[in-house]
Amino acid sequence: MPARVSEAFVLRTYPFQEGDLIVSFFSRDQGKLRGVAKRARKPKSPFGSAVERLSQVRISYHQRENVELVRLESAELIQTQFGLSSSYDAGVALDYIAEVSEQLLPSSEPNERFYRLIGAVLADLRGCPPEQLPATVWRAVTYFSYWAVRLSGFLPELRVSAQSRALADAMATCPIADLGELPWSKNTASDLRRFLSREIERHIERRLVTVPIMEAL
Repeated sequence: MPARVSEAFVLRTYPFQEGDLIVSFFSRDQGKLRGVAKRARKPKSPFGSAVERLSQVRISYHQRENVELVRLESAELIQTQFGLSSSYDAGVALDYIAEVSEQLLPSSEPNERFYRLIGAVLADLRGCPPEQLPATVWRAVTYFSYWAVRLSGFLPELRVSAQSRALADAMATCPIADLGELPWSKNTASDLRRFLSREIERHIERRLVTVPIMEAL
């Protein structure tokens, strides 16, 4: 059976057996999948940094019917988020995006719009000057939260301030890059972020690990 090749974002990895990893990844054409990457934790791993959190990769894998885990053959790095590693705030934002995506996305269901959402938010973070990164983190997290809930199909009536509701209306119609002129900070639309986080937790029936860390920034 020939290998399938997909463009994907790596969401999370788990140690598995000696030197292997289980990789959860969100592919553009097959949705969220999990697979075994043999020898991925070895010093001369064939995967290298391609299985880092939210790396965008071209991944090759074999998938068998009625088998939950695919077998990963290779991962070619398309775009890394390594340039954001020096910023603690950006690192927390990346953890949040990966965790919410991992928990909200159902297995094996393609979602082109969610895939493009992740790509747009990561590009916004990578593209800003270092001195603007703290404000950009809050813009990216707020925008991602709004669209993650909306694309997952459970955006309720917003019970937030009039200012946050107006911002949500702007996010519904504008690309993330067009929202950069607003005075973003931790306090910008904070009630909207809390409302969306509670909605996410209500639908996944667990507490998000990354939310308290963001609130402490």
